[in-house]
Amino acid sequence: MIDKSLNIKGREDVLAMGIDKYNAECRAIVMTCASDWHKTVERLGRWIDFDNDYKTLDASFMESVWWVFKQLHDKGRVYRGLKVMPFSTGLETTLSNHESQQNYMDVSDPTVIVAFPLKSDPQVSLIAFTTTPWTLPSNCALCVNADFEYVEIKDGETGNFYILLESCLGSLYKNLKTAKFEIVEKIKATDLVGLEYEPIFDFYEPQLKDAAYRVISDSYVTSTTGTGIVHNAPAYGVDDYRVCLKHKIFAPGGFVPMPVKDNGVFDETVGPFAGMYVKDADKDIAKNIKARGRLVRQGTEVHSYPFCYRSNTPLLYRAVHSWFVRVED
Repeated sequence: MIDKSLNIKGREDVLAMGIDKYNAECRAIVMTCASDWHKTVERLGRWIDFDNDYKTLDASFMESVWWVFKQLHDKGRVYRGLKVMPFSTGLETTLSNHESQQNYMDVSDPTVIVAFPLKSDPQVSLIAFTTTPWTLPSNCALCVNADFEYVEIKDGETGNFYILLESCLGSLYKNLKTAKFEIVEKIKATDLVGLEYEPIFDFYEPQLKDAAYRVISDSYVTSTTGTGIVHNAPAYGVDDYRVCLKHKIFAPGGFVPMPVKDNGVFDETVGPFAGMYVKDADKDIAKNIKARGRLVRQGTEVHSYPFCYRSNTPLLYRAVHSWFVRVED
């Protein structure tokens, strides 16, 4: 509400206005709603002591939070880490999981199936499906499910050899009865694990070549969508980060490709895509892959996607450095 009334579009607008002035406007608008809040809560039947309440904007409340934080810090429970979280490029900040669930919209996103030739046999490619082509420059691994059995097929139209799940052949062919392909062999997923493939982009090959660009496995891979092989960009997916860390694609505190700035624009490390907003770069990335013969299929898919409830911009799941409270142990 405050951003709309002040025509604030993002972090830069707040800084231009001045944080002190922005905070003053925020404080003022909170108090204009106080009486309405009182009436609404009572109508809902909630028992709240409004005569002795507190507000999160009160200095006394903030100081109490800092006191608690200090106690946790003194006990060694606070650490700085990297975690994939919902990120608003409009506000240039992370959102809580609760906030990220408040504004889903049906959107049409591009889909691509990409070929990853095996280093041991370049004539055969693992193929992976994604609705986020902008994450492909950060690819570090391909993930299969160790409980599945995969197939190698020969495509009748191109003569190319592809590896995917047999139950996912519908991702490649609209009509399986008339499609021109043959199954060459069936392959256990465990025989795929550890195989190395040619990176889709070489932006980060010098930093990653000793550990990345290989097949790993995890049970989160399903047999109902895509190809049964998932492309992993650890900085841009909760499961991606988890499985890549588990399989030592990168070490804790080690290098992770993170080319997206806080405003959602690619940095200079990704060559031809530098300076582009990630969602706008999808078409250019698909075009680049196609020109190099690595694009197998291309289309669109309508699905529900989270948007920032304040800026109405698409949320990105993005690894961020932040302070956390250690609760696991």
